[in-house]
Amino acid sequence: MRYPQTERPPLPDWMKVRLKMGTDGAASAVRTVVAGKKLVTVCEEASCPNLGHCWGHGTATFMVMGDRCTRRCGFCDIRTAKPQALDAGEPLRVAEAIRDMGLKHAVITSVDRDDLADCGSRHFADVILKARELNPDTTIEVLIPDFKGLGENLERIFQARPAIINHNVETVPSLYKSICPQSNYSVSLSVIEQSASRGFLAKSGIILGLGESIPEVEQVLRDLRSAGATLATIGQYLQPSPAHAPLKGFIPPEVFTELYEFGMSLGFLHIESGPLVRSSYHAGEALDRILTQHGKRET
Repeated sequence: MRYPQTERPPLPDWMKVRLKMGTDGAASAVRTVVAGKKLVTVCEEASCPNLGHCWGHGTATFMVMGDRCTRRCGFCDIRTAKPQALDAGEPLRVAEAIRDMGLKHAVITSVDRDDLADCGSRHFADVILKARELNPDTTIEVLIPDFKGLGENLERIFQARPAIINHNVETVPSLYKSICPQSNYSVSLSVIEQSASRGFLAKSGIILGLGESIPEVEQVLRDLRSAGATLATIGQYLQPSPAHAPLKGFIPPEVFTELYEFGMSLGFLHIESGPLVRSSYHAGEALDRILTQHGKRET
C-alpha cells in the first residue's frame, strides 16, 4: 500500500532520548552473542527506540523464522519479501544464546510466515521447547503472529508452555484496512481469547499516533479485557520512513497516564503505557511484579 507523503510533526521534548550503545558492557555482550549465534533481533529489524536501554541491561527480543515477513503492515520496519527456508538449527542457537546471556526472562517473536502451511507454528514451538530445555529457570515470553487464528497452529504454541503469550492488536479496528490490510482485528482478539482460555497470561499491545481517537483506544482495552488479556502495552508510533504510514501526531505523556489508569480500572494486572513503550518493554520486570503480587515469587 502506498501512503501519501506528509510532513512529519516536530519531535517533542518527551520523545528525545539519547541512545547509549557503547562498545563495552552489557550492550556489547548482547551484540556479541547475537552475532556469534547468527540470530536476528526485532530490536534491530524493527528499529526499536529502546534498543540502547534494553541491550544496555543485557536483554534482547529474539526474532525467529527469518528477517522477511509475508505481510506488509504500514507501521512496521521489517521488510516484506519472499521468505527464506526455515533454519533447523535456529531453536538450539536461540536456546544457547539465552543461556550464554544468563537471561532470567527471555522474549521470542517472529515474522509472519503465511507461506507455510502451518504458518511456522511448529518451528516457533520448537524454539520455545528448546529454550525451556536448556534454560529451565528462565521464563519464556512469546510475541506471536496470529497464525491465521487456527486452533491447530495455536495448540502447538500452547503445548510448548511459554509463561506469557503476547499477540498485538497494533491499532484500532477502523484503521485495520489501511494499516494492517492482511490482518483482522477479530482474529487477533480470538488469539488472545484462546490463549487466556487455556490458562496463559495473555498480553497485547497497541501503538498510538496513527489517527485513532482516544475513545477507540479505550474500546480496544475493553475488548482485550473481555477476551481475557491481563497484560497490555501502549506506545507511540514512530514512522520508520516516508514510505510507511504517516504519523498523525505525538501523544502527550499525560494521555498515556490516563489510558494506563483507565486500563487498570478494567482489571488488567499490568500495563506499560508511555511514548517509548514497546511490546517487550520491562517485560521481565512486569512478570516479576505479577508473580510477587500473587505470592508465586519471593520478594
